[in-house]
Amino acid sequence: MTDLPPAPAPRMGLTEERRALVILLTVIFLMIAGFGLVIPLLPFFAQAFDAPAWQVTLLFSAFSVGQFIGEPFWGKLSDRIGRRPVLIVTIAMVGLSYAALAFAPNIWVAFALRFLTGIFAGNISTLQGALADITPPEKRAQRMGIMGSAFSAGFMTGPAIGGFLAQPSRGALGFQLPLLVAAGFALASALAVILFVRESRPANAAPQKRVRAAGLREGFADPIISRVILVSFIVVVGFAGIEATYGLWTEQRFGWGPRQIGFAFMVIGLLGAVCQGWLSGRLARTYGEARTLTGGLAFMGLGLVTQGLSPTWPVAMLGFALVCLGQSICFPNISALISRAAPPDRQGEMLGLNMSGMALARIGGPVVAGQLFSLVAPGAPFAFSALLILPALWFAWAVIQRTPRLA
Repeated sequence: MTDLPPAPAPRMGLTEERRALVILLTVIFLMIAGFGLVIPLLPFFAQAFDAPAWQVTLLFSAFSVGQFIGEPFWGKLSDRIGRRPVLIVTIAMVGLSYAALAFAPNIWVAFALRFLTGIFAGNISTLQGALADITPPEKRAQRMGIMGSAFSAGFMTGPAIGGFLAQPSRGALGFQLPLLVAAGFALASALAVILFVRESRPANAAPQKRVRAAGLREGFADPIISRVILVSFIVVVGFAGIEATYGLWTEQRFGWGPRQIGFAFMVIGLLGAVCQGWLSGRLARTYGEARTLTGGLAFMGLGLVTQGLSPTWPVAMLGFALVCLGQSICFPNISALISRAAPPDRQGEMLGLNMSGMALARIGGPVVAGQLFSLVAPGAPFAFSALLILPALWFAWAVIQRTPRLA
């Protein structure tokens, strides 16, 4: 008997759709606030254990190894059993792992906990799938931008709180309070899912049981999905390296500590929230997702060059802002292109495949950047990342050529 495509979800009324969107964005904000609180502190947390630069960057890679494993699993599971139970379990476990990290006795336990956190934090594709479930196809680029705005708002709030609460002079103990606050944000997000989030997966949308290789073949056989995933991978390899070494670079170049890093991320997060919530969707409606993606890549390249060559911290912040602007334009349109190209019962899996590729990039990017930082020059990761923008632009242009209606 031939399998029929899943029945589409009943169209929500406008009020119900808006309510579901607000609840989902609140969950995202709380979860990312906890994540954003931790990220800028990690280099200084690792230094409290006398970790060298290569171990600092491996803390980022350990998380990404776990995320690489978790993303396709959670995305596919959410297609099968629903978004809500997956979100409850994963977000709650992230909160518990942050709490455990606050009491890590050494760098090796910290590595293990970061790996575990990464496995359960591999739920971004599930969140994207939940958003796609409640959004008509023609609004997805705009809604992915609004979702990115919630990410940026959380990433703006978290670093500011973390920088204020951290006390590096106390060693590892000085990071316990911000890590426990991050745990509280994650657990509050899980509670919000339990109390307010309804299941959004379309009725009768459970996919056939397939091995992971089948999903890989399907994704890379699609001319849109395959190229967009390659763009994500290439860009994130470079950006993850910058993210992992940024604290070390600013400390060496400008004498910054956790508070300055937290304030910088807060300002950039505010810019990202405005760009993703307002600018990205408008550009996509005017120029199409693929062309908007290409423009965002160009801004990222310009920003990376500006940062790497910056003589003073205000110039470096200008470059940081350009990178943030480019990212804010790029990633909502990447998700929208994949969502529109994927069948309704494969959205979680295809978005998970993209997030898994990004996680794989985040494994190698910090390792390469750590070696470049230590063996070449502190600014070498910026040059490496800027060079990677060139092949990403080529693939993005190929997407424009192959998707005239979506472009």
